Formats: sequence, C-alpha cells, structure tokens
Amino acid sequence: MANTPLMPKATAVWLVDNTALSFTQIAAFCRLHPLEVKAIADGEAAQGIKGLDPILTGQLSREEVEKAQRDPNYQLKLQGSKVVVPESKRKGPRYTPVSRRQDRPNAILWLVRNHPEIKDAQIMRLVGTTKPTIAAIRERTHWNSANLTPSDPVTLGLCSQLELDMEVEKAAKNAPQPAPGTEETLMSVEDSTSEDAIAAAFSLDPSKPIQREEEEEIDADAVFAKLNSLKSENADEDEDEDK
Repeated sequence: MANTPLMPKATAVWLVDNTALSFTQIAAFCRLHPLEVKAIADGEAAQGIKGLDPILTGQLSREEVEKAQRDPNYQLKLQGSKVVVPESKRKGPRYTPVSRRQDRPNAILWLVRNHPEIKDAQIMRLVGTTKPTIAAIRERTHWNSANLTPSDPVTLGLCSQLELDMEVEKAAKNAPQPAPGTEETLMSVEDSTSEDAIAAAFSLDPSKPIQREEEEEIDADAVFAKLNSLKSENADEDEDEDK
C-alpha cells in the first residue's frame, strides 16, 4: 500500500527501540494495532525481527520524528521511499507442493494426449515441471512410463480450470491455420456416386462406360414351349425304337 512503510513490523521495532514516540503514533504510522506495538515493546511479539530504520530508507525525516516526539498528538507523515523494491516475477516452473509432485507425470501425460497443441513452456507453467521430463513422457522414455495414468491437472489440484483454459486458448490462437481454399470438405452424394468417382476409386478408365450386368427377365411361355419341344422329340425317338 502507498501509505504503509516498507516492512511495517521491522519499522515499528526500530521506532520502539530508538525513539520516544507513543504506541499510538507508531501504530498509526505502521498501520498496526496499538496493542501489537505494546507487545513489541514488551518483547512478546516480533521476536527475531531486525529493526528497519525509516530515516535511512527515506520514509521519515529526523525533523519529523523530533516533531512527533514533542507533540504526542502529532501523526507521522510518510515520505516517498528512496528504496525501490522491484516487482517480483516468477521465473522458471511453478512451485508444486511435495504432496502433489508425484502427480505431475500423470498430468503431463494427460496434457500431451488431450492437448497436443500446447507447447512445453505452457505445460511447465501449468504443472511446474521441466522440459526433459516432458520430453521423456512424450517419447515414452520416462522411468515410470508403464505405470503412468493420464489425469486432469485441474482434478489433481496442480492448476485451476481458468489457467488451463487460458493456455489452451492461447495455443489454439498460435496454431498454424490452413491456407485459404485448402480446407478438406466432404464430397456430395451426387459427386461420390458418379461414374467418374467410381472409376477413380477402382482405377478404371473413365473414358469407357461402366458395364453393368442386367438381370434377364425370365419368359415363362418360352420355357414351357422349350419343354414341350423336348417331350415331343423324346416321343418320336421312342416310336422309332418300337418300329
């Protein structure tokens, strides 16, 4: 907070030890409760905390401290700090509690199988691992590959659903898009059942018409006439034999 000194308890320890300010004045300046400042003075709190000089860090002037010591009702005013505290940025993989570290290979296997578009750096951010481990799981050279079971990292508590969704969306945006006009589409029924399509599928010459076997219709009268002619021929042969 802008109105709070750096390391409030350490500042309170120094003011208690080195000034004659009241507990109320120190508490108001350090944004602490007066009873907490009293406990610091009695040695019941902030044990082992080294005092931080607010005058040395430029948060208070010596004149301001002397003015407050002369007037118990005066409240100290915080000056701009001369110490610039850099913003902490997390580098490297996410910290994973010891109890959850055994679940990381299962989570990596789940991400590799279900979201192959996610890069290794994104997996490292999600589950807190290293590139060699990811490569070993991808190539199935991990020492425990036979016993790994794909598990959702959200279910395992290694990351939140929001973090996973953000990484998946980011990977989808960075994925290469197909060139216009090269998207694969399904052929219509008319095109897939045309003679040219069938000829191409069976490596036939499309210039030659496809010969289709047509079922011949059976003529019943012709069949009976044929049978009658056969019977008459047999009867003539029998008469010749009798003669």
